[in-house]
Amino acid sequence: MSGLSSHVPDPRLLTTYAEHEDSPFHRVNAWTKVAVLALLVVAVTIADGLAAVWGLYIAVLVGYAYAGLPVRKLLAWYTLPVIFVAAIAGPLAFGIGGTPMVELGPVSITWEGAATFVTLLGRGLTVVTYSLAVWMSTPYASIAHVLGRSLPSPIDQVALFAYRFTFVILEVVEDLLAGIHARGGRIQSDFWENRSLYGRIFGHTFIRSIERSEALLKSMNARGYQGDLAVYGHVGRPPARELLAVGAFALGIVVYAVTVAYGVMP
Repeated sequence: MSGLSSHVPDPRLLTTYAEHEDSPFHRVNAWTKVAVLALLVVAVTIADGLAAVWGLYIAVLVGYAYAGLPVRKLLAWYTLPVIFVAAIAGPLAFGIGGTPMVELGPVSITWEGAATFVTLLGRGLTVVTYSLAVWMSTPYASIAHVLGRSLPSPIDQVALFAYRFTFVILEVVEDLLAGIHARGGRIQSDFWENRSLYGRIFGHTFIRSIERSEALLKSMNARGYQGDLAVYGHVGRPPARELLAVGAFALGIVVYAVTVAYGVMP
């Protein structure tokens, strides 16, 4: 199969790392990884200032590299998160008062506005990096078990099926694009001039995906599926050392919040 754009994480590549690679982070309990993800979201939310936010990011990035995960690909995968943050937080940089850094006619970018943008970017990249690390180090059976026990039904089943259905759609789209290229078709040219081609691609993908999903469901029913994917995996309780590490991280967040972020205690 051909690969996706280098700027989009390929679910098949991520799953390959999760199922076939081995590292200290791969051996961490799945419950521990999910708990740290939740705590990390809280930590980057309350982190005050560039140093705190980017300190968290550097710590996560070092852990990502130590786990043997692809750092070069990660830089390309940052494209979409950076664009998203720029679209949301970029205009804010022009609206925050302070010392002008760059003046563009009637508007200007201040040092305070730039710091706000870079801080928001650091928050986003921290969560994205750790989420990718969890995805690339946790087998699907473990993810199914954790989500099945954490989310209410049928939300857990919808989330798990959506993940698996991604692979079906990718196969359909790649087969279709391969057929178009084999027949001399081009999709890199102007969108409006080729709108009918794009429409046919979308329609054909939709129909073929439905057919594939029905076949997948029949196959699962034949194998005894009874509405709960979580039963196909099992994740035990985290060991004591991981529980202590998570507890220490949570305590550190609480102490930081009451002493630095919100100043409840001097």
